[in-house]
Amino acid sequence: MNHHALVPLGLGLVSGCVVPWLLVRARWTQQVPRLALAVWAACGAVFAVASALLPAQLVLPNEASHRLADMVLALRLPSPGQLLALRGRELAALAVAAAVLAVPAAAFARGLLRARRARRAHGAVLRLIGRYDPELRAVVLDHERPAVYCLPGRSRRVVVSSGAVDALTPAQLAAALAHERAHIAGRHHLLVAAAEAFGAVFRRLPLARHGSAAVPLLLEMAADDRALRRCTRDALATALYALAAGRAPRSAFAAGGPSAALRMRRILTPHSAGHPVLRGLLTIGAGAGAMAPLVIACCSFPA
Repeated sequence: MNHHALVPLGLGLVSGCVVPWLLVRARWTQQVPRLALAVWAACGAVFAVASALLPAQLVLPNEASHRLADMVLALRLPSPGQLLALRGRELAALAVAAAVLAVPAAAFARGLLRARRARRAHGAVLRLIGRYDPELRAVVLDHERPAVYCLPGRSRRVVVSSGAVDALTPAQLAAALAHERAHIAGRHHLLVAAAEAFGAVFRRLPLARHGSAAVPLLLEMAADDRALRRCTRDALATALYALAAGRAPRSAFAAGGPSAALRMRRILTPHSAGHPVLRGLLTIGAGAGAMAPLVIACCSFPA
């Protein structure tokens, strides 16, 4: 076995199993959801690259695999001249790596297209039965159940039911609208599509299994934090309580929903003492530290 294949194998194990195991047990993720989302995204990217590099390293001869390991660790892309000079097994390795990366990329593209079609169809219905309110800068839908949600993407819009307009105070309604606009501004639908695509391709992997559940919740918490820049904690928490039973289309983000109770408790409970960002960086460092000896051992020898 080519010993340079141990590097992507180790990267895959650390990013696909070790770091997700640490993340689902960490308390700091709910205090700094954006950092936690960055770690989940980084794990997904590292695992995808490692999955492509592993078969490529197995195909390549020792000398070429050593050059590939050096380029990866130096974060250096091959030049066009180097790509044109590829022959035989090197071309085969490149084709294998590209094919492996194409699988999650295709799933991501399919998910985006499917969600866009669903949002477009729902938007067409809203144009028929909804009315735009310039003061709220949202589409008002006649329905007695309180609900606030957004349709992200190109035809972005925020939708409010007439029940929500009647049930919420102006401060609560403004808080719910700020939460939904945070989803749109942050392009959170892209991360949801990526998590769903990753989960569809790598179903049994701990990174995919835990990430599919953790990413949507962390996105809601990140939107809550951004909304709190424009509203009070009481206004947002009481708005979530009133909207907890509200429903939204599958391709939309809803201010309420099943995570509302957990998010209310998070909003109203002061963060525990400590440094959550530091703890998050320690989690990242633990994953990197686990790989350091393997990288040094494998890349110190050319063959």
